[in-house]
Amino acid sequence: MRIRHFWISQCTLVRLGFLAMLILLAFGQAGFAQSVQSLGDFKAWSAYSTVKSATNLCFVHSKPVEIEPQLEDMGDPYFYVTHRPNEGVRYEINLVAGFNFQTDSLAAAQIGGQSYSLFTQGDAAWLEDVSQSADMAAAMRRGTTMVVEGIDERGTKVRMVFSLSGATASMRAIDNACS
Repeated sequence: MRIRHFWISQCTLVRLGFLAMLILLAFGQAGFAQSVQSLGDFKAWSAYSTVKSATNLCFVHSKPVEIEPQLEDMGDPYFYVTHRPNEGVRYEINLVAGFNFQTDSLAAAQIGGQSYSLFTQGDAAWLEDVSQSADMAAAMRRGTTMVVEGIDERGTKVRMVFSLSGATASMRAIDNACS
């Protein structure tokens, strides 16, 4: 259980770093934005790389094309796939849901006939079994849509549909940039 708590803390820091990076990129902060490079927009997915100090980081992200139901005060959800080669991390799966998940709940991602369990904390979810990361990334490359379902803190089942159009090209871009 200690490993899982360490993993959650590490993933939370990475998620916060992504959000800060995207906000700074969006607002054009010269010092930090210069270290973030867009690798391209690939239909529903976008790819980025950054080098800050000696840490190389690459990620792709996408917004859902459908959310049911629309929750009051819901933020912008994003699904991420990340490489951190200096830490030996490839295809880290992460969802920032835009709402807080029910405490101690699991979410599920469905791609074609394959299902993947995601553990949740606050407004984020990560692949529960990290040994499935490459398999899930491969399923995303083969699939057309991904459905993610989770329970919000009020007990409402939320369903998000992500287009996988462009997932292959965007992952290829980060594979090349963060090899």
